[in-house]
Amino acid sequence: MAPGPEATTSDSLYGGAVSLLQPARGYRVNVDALLLADFAAQGRPANLAVDLGAGVGSVALGLHHLGAASRFALVEREASLLALAEQNARAAGLVHLPFCHDLTLGLPEALRQAADLVVSNPPFFDPDQARQGPHAAKTRARFGALTPFIAAAAAAIAGSRTRVAFVYPARELNRFLQTAESAQLVAKRLQLVHADARSPARVALVEMRRAKPGGLVILPPLFEWSAKDARSPELARIIEGRAANARATTGGRK
Repeated sequence: MAPGPEATTSDSLYGGAVSLLQPARGYRVNVDALLLADFAAQGRPANLAVDLGAGVGSVALGLHHLGAASRFALVEREASLLALAEQNARAAGLVHLPFCHDLTLGLPEALRQAADLVVSNPPFFDPDQARQGPHAAKTRARFGALTPFIAAAAAAIAGSRTRVAFVYPARELNRFLQTAESAQLVAKRLQLVHADARSPARVALVEMRRAKPGGLVILPPLFEWSAKDARSPELARIIEGRAANARATTGGRK
């Protein structure tokens, strides 16, 4: 069952253009979902976008707002979060299919080789190597193995033109790319996100395809803050839900 009204809050994205129900406690939607949606939208629009670990549907909502996909498949193992994702999708007018499914069991059969675009904001922390907090729902959202998400993404792609976009901690980028390579996914576009110009990269936005090695395009870094309490123009654009002026393309021979 979905959490009752007392357990949720009604929030909005993109300056109020998109409404969002989410749990009042535990893991809450943050800027990484908006960064991923904007990054994934910089490419050929998709017929079907598959969101792995959809949570309450924030990435799919962003892709829909930016006109990046026509239909959506929301894959989420927590039934309560998926129920909220469905409410959010209906409110925004998304054509969507929900899948309450644990990716450690593999990708739902109906989604195999079906996607034009796969996106994921997976758990960031290895449960065996990091200290877990006391809140169960937040722990489940933030702690988990990366491999099932990469394997599911590889199984969902329809061909060499299908794009796979992930957001992941920059400090774990080497492990991420090795895991992707083991699933025959090759990085074709990469952008590092920094809090400011003096800070090391916080997260990496990575676009992958099933393709020949090489041809990686490394985009200019994205800085979130230009001064104290002042968002950078690029982050302001993303939070306001304005599409990038020019769509980035991957380089190199497929």
